[in-house]
Amino acid sequence: MKNTFLAISSAGPNRDFSKDTREQPFWDEHAKFIDQLVDDGFILMGGPLVDEGGSLLIFNAEDENEIREKLKNDPWAEHGILKLDSVKRWQIFIDARK
Repeated sequence: MKNTFLAISSAGPNRDFSKDTREQPFWDEHAKFIDQLVDDGFILMGGPLVDEGGSLLIFNAEDENEIREKLKNDPWAEHGILKLDSVKRWQIFIDARK
């Protein structure tokens, strides 16, 4: 059974704070990787945490390990632009989009 999870990442040691998100090294590779996870229905929503250089992603996954395994192949994780801090199962009570 699939569950909803939040993954919170912080800026990695190679994050360049003088540049915007789309100007970071390996942006194209990262965007292609994330777009594929969206197309697969694995990522439901996400985006940068603007003021701190990290990100928040919402997943539809079996468990935390599935998320950690997939995200370790993100070019930004491999090159130290982002660092995965936590993965938490989330039960949605309120959703105004419905």
